[in-house]
Amino acid sequence: MKRSVIAGVGAYLPQRVVTNAELAARVDTTDEWIVERTGITQRHMAAEGELTSDLAIAASRQALDRAGMSGQELDLIVVATTTPDNTFPATAAKVQAALARPAIAAFDVQAVCSGFVYALAVADNFIKAGQAETALVIGAETFTRLLDWNDRTTCVLFGDGAGAVVLRAQDGQGTSADRGILSTHLHSDGRHYNMLMVDGGPSATKTTGHVHMKGREVFRHAVVNLADTVREAMEANAVTIDDVDWLVPHQANKRILDSTAEKLAIDPKKVVVTVDRHANTSAASIPLALNQAVTDGRIKPGHLVLMEAMGGGFTWGSALVRM
Repeated sequence: MKRSVIAGVGAYLPQRVVTNAELAARVDTTDEWIVERTGITQRHMAAEGELTSDLAIAASRQALDRAGMSGQELDLIVVATTTPDNTFPATAAKVQAALARPAIAAFDVQAVCSGFVYALAVADNFIKAGQAETALVIGAETFTRLLDWNDRTTCVLFGDGAGAVVLRAQDGQGTSADRGILSTHLHSDGRHYNMLMVDGGPSATKTTGHVHMKGREVFRHAVVNLADTVREAMEANAVTIDDVDWLVPHQANKRILDSTAEKLAIDPKKVVVTVDRHANTSAASIPLALNQAVTDGRIKPGHLVLMEAMGGGFTWGSALVRM
């Protein structure tokens, strides 16, 4: 059985750091208010002229270097983003032009904050089907460009960044002891389309709007859906929460992280948290958190890692991976 093994991870955060104090000088809020409700203390913001593709390429170069690979060895590039450089072509095409050989498949996936899990599932299925041997999966966002800086309920929540993983095909035995992606689980429910959205778009208004969110409803759905898809992944692989070494969740806010962990009865020390420093970076948040935990030595080869996310749409999903 073919498994998609994570051969390398990488990340990139823009140089500019925006603290809560800086935001408090621009909008009616305080550091205490933001920290109490979200757990966020700072976020990174892309520089003028710094594009989503720039972030994606930087993170990818690090992931390829750590995998000991050249971009010329790639068969597939999938970029998860809500903030592409242009309406078209895909941002992945820019990544491919900068890093990889011509004529390989390169395309974007749009599932907002669930985007990285969706992109990981797509690449994993390419490898399982024998259509690719090596794949680059990226979550990259310049999400701050979608914010209304007069709306204190949303502008404090988000940041910019990119994370990437390199996948390699490897034979496995078809058990949870295998290295690689053991399973992925994807869901959506378009009935809740308007609860978390950016208005505008080429078909509707020809302009890009701002983030609009019904926070309480999103929170309520998030805790239930995230816990359900984590259990789904465990049941599919006959493992328990005690078998999971690390939960790497989408970094929406600290309250959702804490509530989901409590619902799952997982030790909070096994939850990777970066929302305090990165804020919500949408599709980039999981690979950024994964990179942090791999880089600082918490996540080691052989560890069982459960990733989960929920985003606008609603979309949600999970991936269980043996590192």
